[in-house]
Parts: sequence; structure tokens; C-alpha cells
Amino acid sequence: MFMRFLPILLVLLSSLVYVGWHIWAIAPLPVWGKWTLVGVAIVLFALEFVGFTPLMNRMPLWMSSCVYNVGNKYVIVLFYLLMAFVVLDLGRLVHIVPRSLLHESLPATAVLTVLMVGIFVYASVHYNHKERVSLELDSGGRLQQPVTVVMASDLHIGYHNRRADLAKWVDLINAEHPDVVLIAGDIVDFSFRPVIEEDMAAEFRRIEAPVYACLGNHEYYAGEPDAEQFYREAGINLLIDSSITVDGVRVIGRDDRTNPKRKSLSQLIYDDSLYTIVLDHQPYHLEEAERQGVDFQLSGHTHRGQVWPLSWVTDALYECSWGSHQRGATHYYVSSGLGIWGAKYRIGTQSEYVVAQIR
Repeated sequence: MFMRFLPILLVLLSSLVYVGWHIWAIAPLPVWGKWTLVGVAIVLFALEFVGFTPLMNRMPLWMSSCVYNVGNKYVIVLFYLLMAFVVLDLGRLVHIVPRSLLHESLPATAVLTVLMVGIFVYASVHYNHKERVSLELDSGGRLQQPVTVVMASDLHIGYHNRRADLAKWVDLINAEHPDVVLIAGDIVDFSFRPVIEEDMAAEFRRIEAPVYACLGNHEYYAGEPDAEQFYREAGINLLIDSSITVDGVRVIGRDDRTNPKRKSLSQLIYDDSLYTIVLDHQPYHLEEAERQGVDFQLSGHTHRGQVWPLSWVTDALYECSWGSHQRGATHYYVSSGLGIWGAKYRIGTQSEYVVAQIR
């Protein structure tokens, strides 16, 4: 896993040097004060590095949680400082921003500090507010009675999204009195250690409806066999290239595309007389569901970039990176996620769950 994230760490290091140099120049502090800021930045960078190592599973849970949260929040703050200093540098090059504003400037330091604090207080509050998305779906007369489905994806429970967070989400789900709950992968983050130690399975067992889920890429990162065992304990019906009929609705759960040997959708469709929902974590090749006559597909994975302007990147990469979509008679919803990985910040995106009425 370390080699997978090595390029990211190198980018972070380069960003740290660039931002650190600008903070050294702009902060109206004595030399010892500047070195203190440099030291804090290096420690925070080291915490982010530790977050990708096996040390996380060897520390006490409270310490691992602190390392994960502080390290990942630092990365997003660093990203926004990077953007701010790039804008200031470009302004200086075209003579809009005076050079003196970037050199030991108290006004510039104060404005930048207030701006960053304001952005990230908002981002934290916005993450913790879960949006309820309502969908109306038509079964074409194939159901004898309406079915209420609560849909979610990307819970990423672990070192940052703890049991207390999960308990609030379960309460939101139960308040909808659903007939069935569908989760489109990435229930767990990177490790099952905090999930098991906090007995998060007990929270899932509080859900007052049958729960069906497919695998996501993070289940493979955390260990797919462990995922199967945990979901059994949690009362979650895991659909891995398999299907089930519930309340007259056929639910098909695809294995994640992390597994190159997963079945094609054509191998999983065998009864087109039923209203069919496909759970497929990563929203690639949406034409497959259209070709097979699927009625509805739920996906996640993208988080819509989590923070702006990364949402522009996901919008460019995917046919649909968030929200409702339609190809022919097939409807899709790509969720930006109920939880999140990394820092618990949302800027220009939302944390959400979907309540669908199939009529």
C-alpha cells in the first residue's frame, strides 16, 4: 500500500516546501517563531506519513484516531494554502499584488489566517450535516405496492468516522422506516481494527430493515475476507456477483472492479420481468446497465472530489460523478457518500443519503 501512495507523498512534500517557504516569508515573526512554524509543519507532515503505515494498528485507538484526523486535515489545509499562494504569486507576476504584501506582512497574514479558519470551520460543519436526497422511481406496474429504499455509499467507518458517527447515521436511516437499505460499497475505510474494537457491527444490527451491500475498493484495501466476516456479524447481506429478490425488487450486487475476474453484468441478469437494481461501487461503463435493461443503478466511489476544485476533476473523469443520470430507460444515481475518507471536510460537495420511493 505504501508504494501505491508514494507519488501522493512526494507531491505533499513538494507542496510543503512551497507553502513553507511562503509562510516563512510572509509571517511577521522573529526567526525562532518562523522555525517553530516550520517544525509544526514537519510534524504534521510526519503524521500524514504515519497514517499510511502499519504503525496505525499498533498504537492505542485514541492515538491512531488522532494521527489519522490531524494528518489528513493538515493535507487539505496545505492544499488550500497552496492554492492561495499560487494565486498571490500570479498576482505578483502581473503586478496586481505588491511584493511587500508577501514579505513579513501582518495584514496579509491576518487575512489569510481568518480566511483559512473560516473555510475549514464551514467545511467541518458542512460535512457533519447529512443531506437527504429524495428520488421517485417508476416500476412500470411491476410492484404490487410501493417500496421505500434508503440508499447510501462510502461510509468509510474507521479511525475518523467512529461508532458515534455511525450511530447518528443509523438513526437517520431508521427515521425513514425503509423496507430495505442498500449500500454501494466502501463501508469500511482502510482498517477493520477500529471497526472491531468499537463493535460497530452492533450499530448496523440496529437498522430496522434488511441491509444489502456490494464490495468497494476499500474493502479490498482493508482485506476482503475480513469484510465478509464483519458484514455477517453486522447483519449485512453482502452481494458479491450475486442477486436476491426483496419485496418484488431484484437487487444485484457486483464485485468491485478491483477484482479483474468479477462477472460481467450480462452473466448476472437472468430475470428481466422484475424491477432490477444494480449495486456497482465504481461508476465506470454505465452503458453496461443500459445494454442489459437494468432499471436503476446505484454507485458511489467518486465522493465528487470531496472538496472544490477536485470536484471539477471527478466531473471530467466520469460520465456522471454525482447525482441523477439517465441512459435510455436506465436510471442511475452516483452518491457523493454518506461518510468520507481522509479529512472530515466538505467544500462544494455534500455528504448524503438517498430515500427512493419505487412506485
